[in-house]
Amino acid sequence: MFGIGVPELVLILIIGLIVFGPGKLPEMGRTLGKGIREFRKASNALSQAINAPENPPQPPAAAPKPQAVEQNATPAAAAPQSTAKPQPETAKAPEAKAPEAPAYEAPTQESVRQQIAETKAKQESAGKENKAV
Repeated sequence: MFGIGVPELVLILIIGLIVFGPGKLPEMGRTLGKGIREFRKASNALSQAINAPENPPQPPAAAPKPQAVEQNATPAAAAPQSTAKPQPETAKAPEAKAPEAPAYEAPTQESVRQQIAETKAKQESAGKENKAV
């Protein structure tokens, strides 16, 4: 292992014991072990990510627009609709959900300027009210 034999390893441990002391050496060993373990986990995760087959991104499927059905239709008005083929309700495609807005949007320069202008306007109007009283 890197040309380090038992005598060299014992010498390194003795020097470490002298430099760091008997109280600090076990703590340093634990910390070193945790660091090596985390490094192995990260390297294994990286190698798995590199070796994993890539799935090509699939374009979102366009859902057909459902036809509007009138709820308040009279029976006479419903008669012409009965000549068309009725579509079974089980064959309807599930409606696509609208993408949700992100939880946080970073402020832009324009939005910050607007906020500053609004704050100044509020302060000025509050100052005018205080002067009038």
